[in-house]
Amino acid sequence: MALTVTDAEHGGWAVLHVAGELDLVSSPVVRQRVHDVVAKGRHELVLDLSDVLFCDSSGVGVLIATRRLIRSCQGRMRLILPAKGAEDGSHVNRVLAALGVRRLFEVYPDVTAALDEQTRPLTA
Repeated sequence: MALTVTDAEHGGWAVLHVAGELDLVSSPVVRQRVHDVVAKGRHELVLDLSDVLFCDSSGVGVLIATRRLIRSCQGRMRLILPAKGAEDGSHVNRVLAALGVRRLFEVYPDVTAALDEQTRPLTA
């Protein structure tokens, strides 16, 4: 399945919706899109991974590099994983947990929750 990345803006947040497989071939596309967002001066980023079906170590590397980039700009980053990720074990959630890096990210069940400053992130 081909990777697609669409973008939107909600208030002060840039939202990138990623769908498909996040792997060695496709992860540079996500990395570039993140850099494009930051180059435009957007330092509050939501990565919606709810439609990512597969994520390998290069995809995880992009997520960690994105976190580092956003933090270097004193920005904020939030991930969207499926609401039933803990129950059904979404692939990205399982990969992040298996590598011990899930705790590095603020994870929300959907974009609405991520954009609501009153909503707390899901626990790891």
